[in-house]
Amino acid sequence: MLIQEDILNTDQRPKIEDYGSQIFIVLKMFYFENGLLQQEQVSIVFTEKFIFSFQESDRQIFSPIKDRLQVLNTRMRKGGPDYMAYALFDIIIDYYFDIVEKLNDELEEIEEELWKENVQTSLPRIHRVKRRLTRFRKLVWPLRDNINSLLRDDSILIQDETKLFLRDVYDHLFQVIDNIDAQREMVSSLHDMHMTTLSNKMNEVMKVLTIIATIFIPLTFIAGIYGMNFEYMPELQWKWSYPVAWLVMICATIGMVIFFRKKKWL
Repeated sequence: MLIQEDILNTDQRPKIEDYGSQIFIVLKMFYFENGLLQQEQVSIVFTEKFIFSFQESDRQIFSPIKDRLQVLNTRMRKGGPDYMAYALFDIIIDYYFDIVEKLNDELEEIEEELWKENVQTSLPRIHRVKRRLTRFRKLVWPLRDNINSLLRDDSILIQDETKLFLRDVYDHLFQVIDNIDAQREMVSSLHDMHMTTLSNKMNEVMKVLTIIATIFIPLTFIAGIYGMNFEYMPELQWKWSYPVAWLVMICATIGMVIFFRKKKWL
């Protein structure tokens, strides 16, 4: 009865429960569909002579195993339900590697966008990948302890020969977790890179505005001096006052631009 409830409740976390005469396994299957990371629960129950698997959908995720079963005198045909459970485990973890590879490709695309300073679309994609990795890791991590418990416990349903294959699955699962952790670190680095790019662009804007303001300060000063309209200002009565004032302002502007270029501020 408990197993039936767990099979119908698709919000279960990955787990393995040994009931003595049967072992119940809950896994999460991940796949991309229309650009979205989807998941579904896969439940496995095996006894000494039988094995049953239950899925939420009709996706043919175990078709490679069905093909191998068609070949005579193979380990798949000769092995017991415990070996079949290992094979189902292995197929699902192979799908995990596909998810890791696709997430890694997306991270590389985001990195290229940041190098091109296309920061408008990068941040939403960074947060989307971060959420996917968090969810992925949350549902993959418990499998480590679950498989380890199968290796440690002396269950009558699991042969010693099958445990060798389960250790291989255990190693593959550790590789998946290591890749997820590495990608999480890469997401943090990309986020820092995004903020640095934004800061650099803001600094460039502030630099341009500061240079423009600096150039106009002396021009404003000159215009302010000769805009005071005092009666006894000799330059106001001079015939060449206006062109001379323009010449002084132009020379001041050119001189500051040359100075800024020598300082490599422009």
